[in-house]
Amino acid sequence: MAPKPGSRAVGIAASDGPEHSQLCGAVVRADRAVEDFGFARCTTGGTDATAACVDLLARLERPDAQWILLAGVAPAWFNLIDLDELHAAADRPVIAVSFEASDGLADPLREHFSGEALQRRLATYRALPPRESVSVDDAELWVRTVGIDTADAADVLRAFSPDDSDRPEPLRVAQRAARAGRRQAERFGWDTAIESADEPTDN
Repeated sequence: MAPKPGSRAVGIAASDGPEHSQLCGAVVRADRAVEDFGFARCTTGGTDATAACVDLLARLERPDAQWILLAGVAPAWFNLIDLDELHAAADRPVIAVSFEASDGLADPLREHFSGEALQRRLATYRALPPRESVSVDDAELWVRTVGIDTADAADVLRAFSPDDSDRPEPLRVAQRAARAGRRQAERFGWDTAIESADEPTDN
């Protein structure tokens, strides 16, 4: 069943810096209205992306957003997201979206890591659900899903994608906000920028 116009999703995207990656979660309705933002950060090349996403969702406190959309599974230079763990914490379906065909991350991981660091990342990567191709208008996307089947996930992506774009609106908005947040963080310092982002604003 396709989402109704008032249905909400959280799109999570990242903007990577040399040491940290800025994560943004954007709550967007299927009618394109943007309602809320949450921010967190993870370490470039680290293993804390899953915890950062869980923290971001806790900061948002938006259980009315029915789906979690992710821009890929490896932000911040192979800082892999454990989709099962995120699904368990969020208690909502998780849909990780890729916009290009790929031969997978196993070989790139082996090129950049070794020993325990490699084995830990490979274990997380191999535990991910398989990528499956879906069509959104005339575009081909690749998804990994937890808590929702591929056909229903495709319906969600179509409902949240403008007619002239193959990128779901929650992910597009989150990507732009993450980029702006990273630039602010790099200009003023990560701790100051994160504290500013957490301050309440007038509606």
